Amino acid sequence: MKKQLLITKNQIKPTRPDFKVFGVFNPAIIKVADEYIMFARVAETVALEKDSHVVIPVYRNNDYTFLKFATNDPNYDFSDVRVIRNHRQNYLTSISHFRIGRSKDGYNFTFDDTPILPDSIYEEFGIEDPRITKIDDKYYISYTAVSEYGINVRLMVTADFKKFTRLGNIFHFDNKDVVLFPKKIGGYYYAYHRPSTSEFGRLDMWVAKSTNLLHWGEHEVLTGARIDYTASVRLGAGAVPYLTKEGWIVIYHTADSFNRYHLAALLVDKDDPSKVLKRSKKPLIFPTELFEKEGLMPEVVFTCGAIFEKNEIKVYYGVCDEAIAVATLTYDEIYENLGEVL
Repeated sequence: MKKQLLITKNQIKPTRPDFKVFGVFNPAIIKVADEYIMFARVAETVALEKDSHVVIPVYRNNDYTFLKFATNDPNYDFSDVRVIRNHRQNYLTSISHFRIGRSKDGYNFTFDDTPILPDSIYEEFGIEDPRITKIDDKYYISYTAVSEYGINVRLMVTADFKKFTRLGNIFHFDNKDVVLFPKKIGGYYYAYHRPSTSEFGRLDMWVAKSTNLLHWGEHEVLTGARIDYTASVRLGAGAVPYLTKEGWIVIYHTADSFNRYHLAALLVDKDDPSKVLKRSKKPLIFPTELFEKEGLMPEVVFTCGAIFEKNEIKVYYGVCDEAIAVATLTYDEIYENLGEVL
C-alpha cells in the first residue's frame, strides 16, 4: 500500500475575501472516460477573529448571514473548535460547500473556483461528505445537509458535472453516510445508510431498498458489518460499492470512543447487499503517517470514494478533517484483509 497526501487547505481559494478555508476533506470521486472528477468538501470560517466573540456564517435566502456569539456568554459551550453548543440549538463554527477538482492521473487535481453552495433550509449550516454513483447515464450525488432541522441526507443529479438538480431529502432526519449502489439488484435500488443518533442501540450501518432512488424502505441493520477485532462505537458506509465476481466490495469507516478512525472492508453478496460474506479481520487503512496523526482531529481517516482500476484501487480519504490523501493498494491486499463472518 502506498499513501500520499494530495490536497491541503492552502491549495483552495476561499469563496469570499472575508473567509478562510478551514479544511478540505472527505471527497467523493468518480472516473469519467480518462478524467478523475472529485467532489471535495471545503469548510470555511470567517477570516477575522477576535477573542471576545465568535462569528459564524450560515446560508439563508441565497446568501450568507452571520451570527455573533460572545465567548464569555455562559449559555454557550465553546470547548469544541468545530461546534458551539447550547441547550436549544447547536451551531457549526464553519460552513461547508463542494468544490470540483479534475485530474488526468488521479493524483494531481485542479479545482474549479466556482463552488456548489448550500441551497435549502435544510442546508443552512452547510453540505458535507458527498458520494457519487453513476446509474445509467446520470451521476447521483448523495450528501449530508446540516441545519436547525437536524442532519439530513439529500440527493442531487447531473449529466455533465456542470448543471446540478437537487432532488431533496431522501431519508428521515438524523441520518448520514448514504451510498447508492450503481445498479438495480433484483429490481430494486439499494443504499447503505447510518442513523446518526441512538439512545439505546449502537450506531450501525443499515441497508434500504427503493424503486425510484427517492423513497426508501425495508430498512434492515447490516449486522455483519460491525467489526470484532477492536472496540467500535460507530461505523458507516464510505466508498460506493464495487462489483467483482466474488461479490460487492465495500470500503467503510469505523471509530472508537476516542474518535480514532480507520477504514475496513466488506464483501457482500452480489444479489443481496444485506448479506455480508466477509469483513476485515484487521484494519485496512489506519493512521500511520504524520499527516494522518496530527491535525484538527488527530487519527481520523474517512473515505467517501474510491476508484477501482484494472490492477489497483485508489482510496481517497479525508485526514484529520483538514486535508485529502489517497491510498493505492491491490485487490490482493483487500482480499487478504478479509475473513469469514461467523
